Amino acid sequence: MKLKLFATALAFAGALSVQAQTVMNVNTKKLGAAVSPTMYGLFFEDINFAADGGLYGELVKNRSFEFAQPYMGWRVFGNVELRADGPFERCPHYVVLNNPGHRERRTGLENEGYFGIGVEQGKEYRFSVWAKAPKGNSQLRVQLINVSTMDEHQEFVQQKLDITSSEWKKYELVIKSPRTEPKAQLRIFLSSGNPACLEHISLFPVDTYKGRKNGLRKDLAQALEDIHPGVFRFPGGCIVEGTTLDTRYQWKNTIGPVENRPTNRNRWEDTFDYRYFADYYQSYGLGFFEFFQLCEDIGAEPLPVLSVGLACQFQNGLDAHAQMDQLQPFIDDCLDLIEFANGPADSEWGKKRVEMGHPEPFNMKYIGVGNEQWDTPYFERLKPFVEAIRAKYPDIKIIGTSGPDSEGKMFEKGWEAMRAQKADLVDEHFYRPEAWFLATPEAKERYGNCGAMRYDSYSRKGPKVFAGEYACHGRGKKWNHFETSLYEAAFMTGLERNADVVEMATYAPLFAHVEGWQWRPDMIWYDNLKMFKSVSYYVQQLYAMNKGTNVLSITTPDAKNKKGVPVAGLEGQNGLFASSVFDATTGEVLIKVVNTSKQPQAVTINLQGMKGEHTAQTLTLSHNGSMDDENTIAEPEKITPKPGTVQLQADKKQAILSDQLPAMSFRLYRVK
Repeated sequence: MKLKLFATALAFAGALSVQAQTVMNVNTKKLGAAVSPTMYGLFFEDINFAADGGLYGELVKNRSFEFAQPYMGWRVFGNVELRADGPFERCPHYVVLNNPGHRERRTGLENEGYFGIGVEQGKEYRFSVWAKAPKGNSQLRVQLINVSTMDEHQEFVQQKLDITSSEWKKYELVIKSPRTEPKAQLRIFLSSGNPACLEHISLFPVDTYKGRKNGLRKDLAQALEDIHPGVFRFPGGCIVEGTTLDTRYQWKNTIGPVENRPTNRNRWEDTFDYRYFADYYQSYGLGFFEFFQLCEDIGAEPLPVLSVGLACQFQNGLDAHAQMDQLQPFIDDCLDLIEFANGPADSEWGKKRVEMGHPEPFNMKYIGVGNEQWDTPYFERLKPFVEAIRAKYPDIKIIGTSGPDSEGKMFEKGWEAMRAQKADLVDEHFYRPEAWFLATPEAKERYGNCGAMRYDSYSRKGPKVFAGEYACHGRGKKWNHFETSLYEAAFMTGLERNADVVEMATYAPLFAHVEGWQWRPDMIWYDNLKMFKSVSYYVQQLYAMNKGTNVLSITTPDAKNKKGVPVAGLEGQNGLFASSVFDATTGEVLIKVVNTSKQPQAVTINLQGMKGEHTAQTLTLSHNGSMDDENTIAEPEKITPKPGTVQLQADKKQAILSDQLPAMSFRLYRVK
């Protein structure tokens, strides 16, 4: 019996060792379509507290008392008065701290920040306030506190600030934190008998991204730069539309002095009553100037998206939208934005850019008009926008949308309309389950054209594709985990193979606060002090940093097709997906192979036309025991790309790469 079992084990082991190899052929001598520099990029929307409480460095919530409930985010004590005749026209509210009337009583404010105020030991924080002392010099005590401490004092650092003018003036002081507190609060005491008027109370880390005062949270912005994105789409998303037109994102409200940028009610405040945040507003401190500046910093083409005069179609009937004879202000917003970004210093809007500190144009090339809109109300409104932009700025590429679905009658109608209006690109959105990304038979029956072969059948005559929002959503598991990220990598081989059709693609959403999320999965997660990059982040980074300049054909032999067929998870391909590009700047052949099988897969890759011996540098993403594995705040680097090498064999006409891919893995090969 033991001999029989031993023989069976040997036979099984032998079967594994002689497992049929999947052969792939890469033609290294014939360059295919150029890969657009914008192929892989980023999409920003202020959802999940992505701006205020996230990327934007401000630590004070409702700093100008402009929320619908002016004291939201604040605790007010003593003799405090709210007024609305302040120095800033679009932010008129301010508070007056008056004498409490007794030497043992106190007047002041406490701000809770965004899920607390995170400060780190040894780091400096810039407190600023616009203030005046109407009845003679006044003084404040500015503290960082921990209200739940067991120490004798709640404050762990304090500074005094003298208010010396009866006219409005900006005051600043720098506070160095003696310890790390993830959920501190800001407290301000009136410490003199004379009153003090306070407006735009602000607290920023001194060490922001690029060191700017109205700056970005450094670790989050650096994570964006580290992807090396080709394009950056902003400011959304559904916030472009607004729940109502008056709460749509209006870029002109987001430029100029930050103290005079009006607060806006966020589109995502009311959407999910099961994850409800009544204090979700936009300060507009992170505005269009800062977005353009960020694009410049990270080397990405700016892609702003503006309203087409439609409020969110999911949330409204037709009576909520701008009528056809009311569109001119919306059209002017588009034309004025192009002038703001690209216009000369003596133009009306170019001058405003110069005044904000950027004399040179931002060299904007793209504009999106409307977000995820559909049907006749969108098509008829888009037409005058296209005509006006083409007439004044013929070189600007216009991006329209095919609506919220990746297939169906309305999707087809959208594409037909975009062709008719000669849009340069069509923005497609698809949040779909695993089966869609793998193009299983069931998914094809339900959805039609899906998976890595989606764009092989698209017309090469245009418009080009912008996959503006997409992510794999696990069916019954709508959260970040390794499996869905792997299927995104598999799908992206099809984006790369069809670079003559797909000009850009951006995963969505980008950011999420671990205590303030409403939508998931998301690419980057954070709390007040720490962050982690999801596996989807690393998938996007591996593509963006290795996009090459030209597509190379990579096929596997097929009995019916002498040229071979794409490696796209087709029948008999063992769950493998692959794409290849050449990088003319480095002289490298880059090959991406995704194994979606739950078994290791042996592969042989013939690099046709490449002679001599070579060593391939590799980077591999693989799970750590479970397909539900994911990085977390506690384990931010649980799954990251792991480097390695593979030696290629020399043949007379080609170099041969033989490798064993781990089950459920994504491997990048770089061959010089």
